[in-house]
Amino acid sequence: MTEKKYQLDKGTLYLVATPIGNLEDITLRAIRTLQEADLVAAEDTRRTAALLNHLEIKNALTSYFQHNEKQKGEFLIEKLLEGQTVALVSDAGTPAISDPGEELVRMCIAHNIPVVPVPGATAAVSALIASGLPTGRFSFEGFLSVSKKSRKEHLEMLVGQPYTMIFYEAPHKLRRTLQDLYDVLGNRRIVLARELTKKFEEFMRVSLTEAISYYEMHEPKGEYVLLVEGQQEPLPKECELNNLSVLEHIKYYEEQGLSPKDAQKAVATDRHVSKREIYAAALEEKDRK
Repeated sequence: MTEKKYQLDKGTLYLVATPIGNLEDITLRAIRTLQEADLVAAEDTRRTAALLNHLEIKNALTSYFQHNEKQKGEFLIEKLLEGQTVALVSDAGTPAISDPGEELVRMCIAHNIPVVPVPGATAAVSALIASGLPTGRFSFEGFLSVSKKSRKEHLEMLVGQPYTMIFYEAPHKLRRTLQDLYDVLGNRRIVLARELTKKFEEFMRVSLTEAISYYEMHEPKGEYVLLVEGQQEPLPKECELNNLSVLEHIKYYEEQGLSPKDAQKAVATDRHVSKREIYAAALEEKDRK
């Protein structure tokens, strides 16, 4: 008896999750979709070709990544409108999360092209469930910007966030990111998950200061998922903080884990004055005491 062929819906984009490390994490549905799609669009064709070879799948492969997303996106839309089926994959894990697949999905929706998720491995969720941090509610923050100003603005928006926050980071940027997290959010619990599902999978459950100290002595290796605990106590409203004396206001931020220098900077921001004025006011209060 001949096995019934897996039927894909024509003119449909399939978002196919692939393994993030362990090749056994591919799903049966993902394998069938990659087998039967008219075209596989991949962020890195070399990496996807290796996966397809491992699965003994011979299929047409084309590139779709950040620097060709407009041109290649239009090409894929044409193929879909012709009635072809396209399977989109990222380097690893679930496509359209922190990668250009997000734009292709929007283009498909604008052209009334069906989009079908084929779920599977996701680094963020895999790290979260083994982190030991609260999982009931969380926020996925992706990669921080390379722009110093944008990074700071992004993190400042998260200061009062009560939920676990999830970031992706490359090894060569890890030290800078850990320091930025500490400078803005204070000393919180953090879980650093690396090499997920691979032979050297590791979860480091420490404080931000401990993580910074560790990576001063050790070279970061592998791709990281960073999970930072949310604000445990509600932050006082700005007007309530401004009712404190300058020294009490500074002490409040120091107790949140900020350095004396950064605490003074935070107080200056709250009071809409210069850091120099806060420094002078703090000295004056100390002299009166």
